[in-house]
Amino acid sequence: MITKMLSELSDEDLQALLSRDVGISDVLNAVNEIVMEVGEKGDEALFKYTEKFEGARLDELRVSEDEIDAAYDLVEERLKESLADAADNIFQFHSQQKDREMWLTEVAPGVTVGQKVVPLDSVGAYVPGGRASYPSSALMSVIPAKVAGVSRIIVCTPPKADGSVTPLTLVAADMAGADEIYKVGGAQAIAAMGLGTESIERVQKIVGPGNVYVTAAKMLLRGSTEIDFPAGPSEVLIIADRTADPGVIAADMIAQGEHDPKSISVLVATDDLLASAVVEELAIQSDAAYRSDIVKQSLDHSAVLLANDIDEALDFSNAFAPEHLEIMTADPLGAFRSIRNAGSVFLGKYTPVAAGDYASGTNHVLPTSGYARVFSGLNVDHFTKKISVQMITDDGLLGLEDTITTLAEAEGLKAHAESVRRRLEPKE
Repeated sequence: MITKMLSELSDEDLQALLSRDVGISDVLNAVNEIVMEVGEKGDEALFKYTEKFEGARLDELRVSEDEIDAAYDLVEERLKESLADAADNIFQFHSQQKDREMWLTEVAPGVTVGQKVVPLDSVGAYVPGGRASYPSSALMSVIPAKVAGVSRIIVCTPPKADGSVTPLTLVAADMAGADEIYKVGGAQAIAAMGLGTESIERVQKIVGPGNVYVTAAKMLLRGSTEIDFPAGPSEVLIIADRTADPGVIAADMIAQGEHDPKSISVLVATDDLLASAVVEELAIQSDAAYRSDIVKQSLDHSAVLLANDIDEALDFSNAFAPEHLEIMTADPLGAFRSIRNAGSVFLGKYTPVAAGDYASGTNHVLPTSGYARVFSGLNVDHFTKKISVQMITDDGLLGLEDTITTLAEAEGLKAHAESVRRRLEPKE
């Protein structure tokens, strides 16, 4: 773990923190081979890789209605109620993001312009498995697409070795409104959704979190289908002053670390006593953590940094562009006003990342590895496209004639100018 003043960071340490290379180049050849084989052999390749990576020998890829019904019986009521509560908040939040379906406005006499918002026809949502099941990711990926009005939403998720899918994931995907669920994970699932196979019809866009193999596959398939954004291991940056609770900060860093050994947690403190107390708490809490080994590996490449003041901390945060940003200061809302780059922001002691991960309603599918500089977290706009429209009267076109013809002829496109003049020629 790096523990030092921000101003004392070596160029190498600073670059490591800011770049957060997720290792896509290391797996690109292997992923490309999988993608090519799925494109050539379809379901045959999916069955092969599912057995190779998950140890599951399947006869069918699609989850049946009977399996979904059985999953509801296997999930205890308290969990189903929690999923329903979370789904309701996620639905409410994303419903607020929805644009007007169409608008028209007159920008000049006789010149009416506008926009129509159209949902995509089909979307594929990837729900990870592996070290843990993530039913919350099913809610986060499917519900915004449903709010947007996407007519076909499919989910791909890795099966267990016995060929089943975790019941809680099935219930979440069904509750969120998925139309089809498939037992396939990893790069091969992304390839199937992007290219199509005998069992899985291709989709227009692929969304959802995943490991480096999933991310590499998404990047490779951008020429065939759109994706939400590149993503790597989960991360949190915490900005805190002397009013913050070191035990809470350490708990949040450990919570982030339990995702993956490559997860990153960074504290930028404006108080040296707080920074020291957090380091002590991390040592105590990491020993007691449920996934202690994973947490400690994550903390090895995490950092506790000391800033001279809040402005230096905020400048570093904007350069870092974290997936999750927690602000635990005397005036968190005031500090938030200076934030330009972040996936999702959590203000104050009582707003942990876990709230956004599960229940508050904001989306937890977020850009990592600095991509928050240019990408937004998953939202309703990811599932729509906007079509512009214009309607012009003869008087309106007459008012635009000089502007259009002057600019068209300046660009050497005289036929463009002529297409306007012909419309305005006097009728015989």
